[in-house]
Order: sequence, then C-alpha cells, then structure tokens
Amino acid sequence: MRTHTKIQGVAFGLLMLIAPAPAPAGIAVSITIAPPVLPVYVQPPCPTDGYLWTPGYWAYGPDGYYWVPGVWIAPPRVGVLWTPGYWGFGGGAYLWHAGYWGPHVGFYGGVNYGFGYAGVGFFGGIWAGSVFRYNTAVVSVNNTVVRNVYVDRTVINNTTVVNRTSFNGPGGVRAQPSAQEQTYMREQHFQATQNQLAHEQTASRDRTQLASVNGGRPGTLAMNSVGGQRFNSQGRAAGVGSPAARTPGVQARPQAKSEVGQRQGEQQQRIGKGVSNGQLSAGQASRLEGREQNINKQVAADRAANGGKLAPAQKQQVNKEQNAASKAIANDRHGEKK
Repeated sequence: MRTHTKIQGVAFGLLMLIAPAPAPAGIAVSITIAPPVLPVYVQPPCPTDGYLWTPGYWAYGPDGYYWVPGVWIAPPRVGVLWTPGYWGFGGGAYLWHAGYWGPHVGFYGGVNYGFGYAGVGFFGGIWAGSVFRYNTAVVSVNNTVVRNVYVDRTVINNTTVVNRTSFNGPGGVRAQPSAQEQTYMREQHFQATQNQLAHEQTASRDRTQLASVNGGRPGTLAMNSVGGQRFNSQGRAAGVGSPAARTPGVQARPQAKSEVGQRQGEQQQRIGKGVSNGQLSAGQASRLEGREQNINKQVAADRAANGGKLAPAQKQQVNKEQNAASKAIANDRHGEKK
C-alpha cells in the first residue's frame, strides 16, 4: 500500500529502547493518515502480583497501522507508573508521542484507553511502599495470586463512552495538559522496557493485526503477559473459555491452566514478587522475562505443530527449561529457596 510517512529524528523501531534509561518523552513519528478508532475489548486478569497494565494502541509501520495488544507488564522498578503514548494532530500530521515510566502519570492526549486510563491520570491502582495495590473497580486481577486490592467506584464514569477516538487534536479528543501534568512531564522518565519493545515488534510482524487487514478489529486485542495468552474482543482466550460481554471495562474470568501453563504462571509470579520487594533489579527482571518469553514461544510453536497439545517429550523438554529458569530466578533473588 502507499504510505505517507515522515520519520523525525529516529526510526520507528526505536520508539522504545532495549533497556530503561532516563529519557524525556518526545515526538518520534508523524503520519498524514489518522489512526483508526480504539477497539472495544475485555481486559484479561492480572496474572502476577506487581504487574501493571499497559493499554493497547495503534502503532505505525511500513504497511500502515497495526494494533499492539494491551498487556500486563513488570515495571522497570518499584514506584513507577506507565504514561501511555498517544497520537496528536499538529502541523498537518498525526504525531506519535511515546509513552514512558515515571513517578506520576503525565499527559496522554486525553485519550480514553479504559481500565483506569480515562483520559486523565490513572485510577487502576496505587503504590503503597514497595507493594502495588489494584483498584478492582476498574481493573481485573487473578485473585488467587493477587491479594493487594481495594475497591474505589468513585473513579468510574457512568456515562456511556461512544467516541473511541484514538488521537488528540482537531477531529479527535480536544485536551491540553494541565499545570500538574506539565510538572509530571518534567520529572525523570524511563522509556519502555525490553519486553515492551519485544511485544510491539511481535505485533508488527503479525499481519492479522494490521488495520488494513482486519478493518480496525484485530483478532488479538489483549494479552495477560508478554508472550503469554492472547484474548479476543470478547475476552475469549485462545481456544478456551466462554465469551464475556463486549463492553468497555468488562473483566475476563481467569481460565483454567494446564500443568505447563501453571508452571509459567508461577515463574511470572516469582519474577513479579522479586521486582515488588526489590530483590530483582530492572535488568535482572528484563532478562528473566525474556527467558520466559522464549519458553512460551517454544510451547506455542510445539502446540501449533501438534494439534494444540504437547507431546510427552515436549512437556519433558519444557519442564527441563523451566527448571533451569527457576534456578536463574532463585540465584538472582539472592539465594531464594525453590
């Protein structure tokens, strides 16, 4: 297809750096075609204590806009929150403003991404020291493993959201940063983690995520972790579960896990706990998450080649690799007993 793209300063693939480092938010890409409206989807439950929700968004590549699924992510450090990126119209083009981590949530164009990101601030949870507490009035958690929760329904906007506009500016959301948001924008920021970059790159290689292919209705709207389980707009996980109502903010029910899936979840929980209590640095957590992502990819490939199931030899190999990953987690968490 014919594209009209102007790269300003850096290539699109460098919107997110491999490792978090202090950096200001900035404009990276400008496009003369408006991004599609935000799709409506169900949020999968948070699989691990300490993970934070990063909402889905339309990114842009050589073949046009593609959907990057919303996903639960291990933050780069305790005490930081995610400010989503957003498209803003200015100077005759739609400009991408990259998201970032920081002590407060800054301006993200007034775009209503849902699940605590209503256009201003974030109401899905708060840090209490080294522990993140989730507001289950607006976010979904797996309550068998996530216990640090509270309910604050005062943050819910009871009006029906009809406008799913995904950009700021004429024809879209008309919002300007408040004085407080401007202050937050001047704080020390950290760009997206290695896992966030890998998550976006995976979406860019999936042609079914292209707006030109799916008509603005991607097959995978959200994921419970990077490289983890995929969920469609109805909250149905890949091949299992029952559909949930297609309504903003609806929470998907936790799905029953296989033995392999249970092991994957336990490893993610240990990494998340290590981040929350300070036993794991950002670099260690990123490396361990990358290892788990590779195992998850192998499992997915083996299942695809074997009719959706794992052969006994494949299960044995996965367990062997998870045992090695478990030892690595224990070593990085300073001698934790397995």
